[in-house]
Amino acid sequence: MITASAKGAWEDASAREEALARDAADPLRAFAAEFLVPRDTRGRTLIYLCGHSLGLQPKAAAAYVGQELGDWARLGVQGHFHAARPWVDYHERLSVPLAELVGAIPSEVVAMNSLTVNLHLMLVSFFRPVAGRDCILIERAAFPSDRYAVASQLRFHGLDPAAHLIEVSPRSGEASLRTEDLLQRLDACADRLALVLLPGVQYLSGEALDLDPLITRARALNIPVGLDLAHAIGNLPLRLHDWNADFAVWCSYKYLNAGPGAIGGCFVHERHAQDRSRPRFAGWWGHDKTLRFAMGPDFEAIAGAEGWQLSNPPILSTAPLLASCDLFMRAGLPRLREKSIALTAYFERCLRAAVPARIAIVTPSDPAARGCQLSLRLLLPTARAKRCALRLEAAGIVGDWREPDILRLAPTPLYNSFIEAYCAAAALADALAAEAEGSHA
Repeated sequence: MITASAKGAWEDASAREEALARDAADPLRAFAAEFLVPRDTRGRTLIYLCGHSLGLQPKAAAAYVGQELGDWARLGVQGHFHAARPWVDYHERLSVPLAELVGAIPSEVVAMNSLTVNLHLMLVSFFRPVAGRDCILIERAAFPSDRYAVASQLRFHGLDPAAHLIEVSPRSGEASLRTEDLLQRLDACADRLALVLLPGVQYLSGEALDLDPLITRARALNIPVGLDLAHAIGNLPLRLHDWNADFAVWCSYKYLNAGPGAIGGCFVHERHAQDRSRPRFAGWWGHDKTLRFAMGPDFEAIAGAEGWQLSNPPILSTAPLLASCDLFMRAGLPRLREKSIALTAYFERCLRAAVPARIAIVTPSDPAARGCQLSLRLLLPTARAKRCALRLEAAGIVGDWREPDILRLAPTPLYNSFIEAYCAAAALADALAAEAEGSHA
C-alpha cells in the first residue's frame, strides 16, 4: 500500500497510532479483502478514495459474471429458465437488498436501466404540467445529466426551461443548501410547481440534504417529489417509504460497486402501485408476468415499481450488483454507517491538521449532513490547484477533480481504513508543499 513519506510535510505520531488502533478494532476490517484494489506502475497498491465516482470491484463479481457466461454457453436460450439463477426473474433477487438499502418495501424497488433513463421514465409519469402549475424545482448545481433530462422534459411539453425551471442555490458565500431556505422556496413557488427533484447527497459538495421535512412540506403542498440517490444509496441510511417520496432513481456503480455502466434502480412509492391511470412509457418486461409470454397486444402493468420496466435486464451488468449487495447485507447498514461517521470525521481532522491554511472543506462537518465524501477547495490559483491534484494522484491517492476548484475524496467504509485516511492527508500536505515550493522556483 502507498504509505506516508518518512520525512513528509506533515506527520503526527499520535494520529497515526490512533489510525492503527482503530483499524485493529474495526469489526468491518475483513471486508477490504473482498475487493480488488488498483496498483500503480510500480506495483504498489493505491489508496482508493473514489467510491463516490466508481466503486471498487468485489472479488466475487467475476464468479457471478462467470456463472452467467457459463450458463449461457451451456444452456443458450434455456438459461432464461434453467440457469443456476434463471434470467427471467434475475432482477427479483435484488428486490430485498435494494429495499433495505433505500428504506422501502420490496415491491417499491426495481433494478433496471440506468439512472437518467429511469429519471426520464419517472418524469413521464410524475411531471404532469397544467396551465399555471408547470414548473420544476431543482438545485442550481444539480448533476448535469439531471439538468439536461429535466430541461428536455420541459421542452417536450412545450415549456421554456428559462421560465419553467426554478433553481435553488446556497446563500452567497456558502456551499450548502439550508433546509429553511428550501422550505421557504417551496412555499413561495408552490402554486407554480408541478414537481420537485432533489438529490440525496449533492454530488459536488457532498452535502446530504435533510429530506424528511422537505418531502413532507412538498407533499402537503400537493407537489410530487423525486429524488436522485446516485451519491446516497450505499452511503447513507435512507427511509424512502416513510418519507413518502413519490419516486427515486439511482445508479449502482458508485457506492454499490456494481461496475462501470452497471444496471440502475428505481423506487416508486406503494401508493402508486395500482394506479394504472398514471401515464407511463411501457415495455414488455413491465407487463403482467403471468401474461408476458402470451404476447398479447394490450399492456397490463405489474403492480409496483416493476411495472415501469421496459426490457429484460442486462444479466452480465446485473450480476456484479448481486455480488456487492451480498457484501452490504453481510456488513449491515448500521455498522457501515457507524464506521463511515468515524472514518470521515477522522479524515477531516487529519486534513485540518495537515493543511490548515491551504484547503477549505466545503462539505458540512455535521455527520447528519454528509456521507463519507469530503469535497475540498484547494486555496491556490486554479492551474496550481490542478497540478496539486495531479501530484496527489502521482503519490498514489485516487480521488477526483471537479471543475472549477473541487477535489473530492471519499473514505468508503466497506474497503477503506483509518491508516489510508491518515496517509492521504499526509500525501496532500506533501503535494501542497511541493506545489508551493515549485511556485517559488
